[in-house]
Amino acid sequence: MRGGLALSEFPPTHAAMTATKSIAFIGLGVMGAPMAAHLARAGHHVTVFNRTASRAADWLAGIEADGLKGVVAETPRQAANGADVVITCVGNDDDLTQVALATDGAFSAMEAGALFIDHTTVSADMARRLAEEAGKRDFQAIDAPVSGGQAGAENGKLAIMCGGTAQAMARATPVMESYAARIVHVGNAGAGQTTKMANQMCIAGTLGGLSEAIRLSQAAGLDTDRVLEAISSGAAQSWQMENRWKTMVRGEFDFGFALDWMRKDLDYALAEAERLGLETPVTTMVDGFYKELQDIGAGRQDTSALIQRLPKGENK
Repeated sequence: MRGGLALSEFPPTHAAMTATKSIAFIGLGVMGAPMAAHLARAGHHVTVFNRTASRAADWLAGIEADGLKGVVAETPRQAANGADVVITCVGNDDDLTQVALATDGAFSAMEAGALFIDHTTVSADMARRLAEEAGKRDFQAIDAPVSGGQAGAENGKLAIMCGGTAQAMARATPVMESYAARIVHVGNAGAGQTTKMANQMCIAGTLGGLSEAIRLSQAAGLDTDRVLEAISSGAAQSWQMENRWKTMVRGEFDFGFALDWMRKDLDYALAEAERLGLETPVTTMVDGFYKELQDIGAGRQDTSALIQRLPKGENK
């Protein structure tokens, strides 16, 4: 499924949508591993690299158990050698610099005419730097951070926000459709990352409101399931409410997206806002709340753990 007017102007041919490609996938975390598996299921020749080699071995064993094939490379350079498309999904700017631009990084082996897709959430500056470097080497690049969490990656239902040229998007879209439900071309290099920053700002603010609403309901002695039923179809409805309200009530925070990663993402957002001369009081406040949770060792819990800052109060 495509989003954005630019894609409708440059629709890929049926042959392009179904053609088998040689794809290097770098980064096999909770998001990257299922995304790479979807590419293998789609019939592409997938070579993977992960800095923790055991994860790559586990990934290969998993797809082979499903009757699929893949290859494990020892370096990003080896993975990218001869690849039509190189995809990265790592942690942050430093990680991406290492796997893409280091001596044994993917860019050192990518050939003219290849395509680079980055699904890491990084700074907009990093995205623009990679696009510029790709241009110097005569291949295309798009920044394409994702939303939808671990479940979205596993179910092939991610939302992807993209920055790059229309030509690069027309080539990248058939590949990303293997694991995406929605793909939107937002603008030029860096636009995908800036859109992801906006996404994370919205999530942070929403979870702050949900935390307080749940505590209000509990303190008033209300049935929180009935409260959810009453408000979840109105203007307050959100993905976070539908998917996290009940688990927040139960105190369950063992999900895919750790608040450590949210703080990293919000740091990029706050830095970009400062560069643009903007004020961000709500995001700054919620970022501080997440830091409090990090300081007590909750950094690997889901972002909905924000509610733990607030005492339950007493029923009146």
